Amino acid sequence: MKVFVTREISEKAIHLLKKEKFRVSVYKKDKPIPKSELIKNGRDADAIIALLTEKFDKELIDKIPKCRIIANVAVGYNNIDIEYATKKKIVVTNTPDVLTESTSDLALALILACSRRLMEGERMVRTGKFKGWKPKLLLGIELKNKVVGIIGAGRIGTETAVRAKAFKTKIVYFSRNRNYELEKKTGGVKVPLETLLKKSDIISIHLPLNKGTYHLIDRKRLSLLKRSAVLVNTSRGEVIDEKELVKILKQKKIFSAGFDVYENEPTINPGLLKLDNVILLPHIGSATEEARSAMAILAAKNVSNVLKDKKALTPVNKLR
Repeated sequence: MKVFVTREISEKAIHLLKKEKFRVSVYKKDKPIPKSELIKNGRDADAIIALLTEKFDKELIDKIPKCRIIANVAVGYNNIDIEYATKKKIVVTNTPDVLTESTSDLALALILACSRRLMEGERMVRTGKFKGWKPKLLLGIELKNKVVGIIGAGRIGTETAVRAKAFKTKIVYFSRNRNYELEKKTGGVKVPLETLLKKSDIISIHLPLNKGTYHLIDRKRLSLLKRSAVLVNTSRGEVIDEKELVKILKQKKIFSAGFDVYENEPTINPGLLKLDNVILLPHIGSATEEARSAMAILAAKNVSNVLKDKKALTPVNKLR
């Protein structure tokens, strides 16, 4: 049986597939695979291991008739038409848990970098503008006693809250369901979204992208933020109305913002590129040796199970 992989991933995952006697084909170019190439290579594939950059819409799914599983190397799966894949009897899987630590580490790094204006300082030194210590040079914000608002209290949101709590912060969170683990570990309190936005000094977003979360943080909700607030997003760019956020950053209606994801990724809003009070990262939330290897291996194990008529380890849809 053929397994097509849309980008080079951990050799450990490829070895696992070959050990199971699957015929493995990998798209070798280090860029998103064109749709035509994906169709060409996927039309006779029994399984496809894909990334978020690949959009599996109805048209594409219809052209991969042999495919039994699309294994997404990511926690999110908004790049796949889940309902149509299910209709076509295709199992869709993701890679939860294995990137929780790396992504929450990065969220905390962005919180610290935004609060202490680290990138502004780094640019100052590199461009020769640092002329010595000054009492008001790049004054930032301490985390102690600040309110940290966690929007989306899943695995990554919970771990980000735990990390933030170590800096003697107060935790509030917004989530569909009450998170007893987060509350026990951090003393966090579940609050309505509007309350969180009004009260929080630091806000970290950890939501999946779906119809309910698209532009959840819109102009009206952005207007609730404190002028001293720090906003960080390591989930999906489309959760925030980016154009409206650029406006309030330009007007310095919040202190700063940090992004690892963007609304029209990989295209970056030109307004963001011009701002000093913004930190921009190239979607590296899970970019550690440990996480990326574990993600690829989990995807490979899902493929192996499904092709051997066993249950997928981390399915996101249920076939009848």
